[in-house]
Amino acid sequence: MAQLFVNSNGTILSNDGPTIQAGNRGHLYGDGVFESIRIRSGKPLNMENHIKRLIEGAKAIKIRPSVFFTTEFFEEKVQQLIEKSDIKEGGRCRISLDRMPGGTYTPTSNEAVYFIEVYPIDNNDFDLNSKGWEVDLYTDLKKYKNSLSNYKTKSGLLYVMAGINAAERNLDEVLIGNEKGAILESSSSNLFVVSNGVLYTPGLDEGCLAGTMRMQIINLAVAHGIKVYECTIFPQNIIAADEIFLTNAVRGITWVSGYRTKRYFNNTARKLVAYLNDYWENVLGE
Repeated sequence: MAQLFVNSNGTILSNDGPTIQAGNRGHLYGDGVFESIRIRSGKPLNMENHIKRLIEGAKAIKIRPSVFFTTEFFEEKVQQLIEKSDIKEGGRCRISLDRMPGGTYTPTSNEAVYFIEVYPIDNNDFDLNSKGWEVDLYTDLKKYKNSLSNYKTKSGLLYVMAGINAAERNLDEVLIGNEKGAILESSSSNLFVVSNGVLYTPGLDEGCLAGTMRMQIINLAVAHGIKVYECTIFPQNIIAADEIFLTNAVRGITWVSGYRTKRYFNNTARKLVAYLNDYWENVLGE
């Protein structure tokens, strides 16, 4: 395996040793935002939407990103790491924006520092999982809607606890709800429900994460004549559904085969994965 590298605010370092500066506020307080980005054929995908959400999320938590932090700036930095790390096909990238070190809970500066890391993955294409996932509800903690709900902040304990809960119950994933009993997302993905050929997904005003893959799947579905509605989803809608699938930027689409005793198909998920791969093949000129 090739040596991998990170970019710590402009300094390229090997990832097999210390790379984060002492006093990093993302490490100390979860004081930052991040994006997870899929790499295909050695190229980062959907960078414009990822950087747009990254910058919006930083501003939402009162971090001031540099005017130089454009899509083009991060594309160049990410591509540099991909090539230096010898990732020629599939991979994943994570870009973090943290508040500059200094202070305790109250910072001494709101300027931003960045951190970029890249890793290879086995698949170049987006592949639908051959074995469907088993899911259930996560009830220990709820997600409450606030001004930060749609962003990928580093305050991720809710998702960590949900992931641990899934592992303890021998599940592939759990679904996170709000105080009203509606289901918002999973511990790592957005949620889609298919009934009678129509897609339903929680709306952003419900407080779910504004996933970049979520929006791409909505756009692809509409472009191929599949109706999509953003609406409140309750457990009874999960029971009544024909299909359930989850979306995130790195995995793409993951189909769910079971929720408790209910079984599901994956016909729509399979079509959408094909549309997704066709889209990126055309964009990258493969």
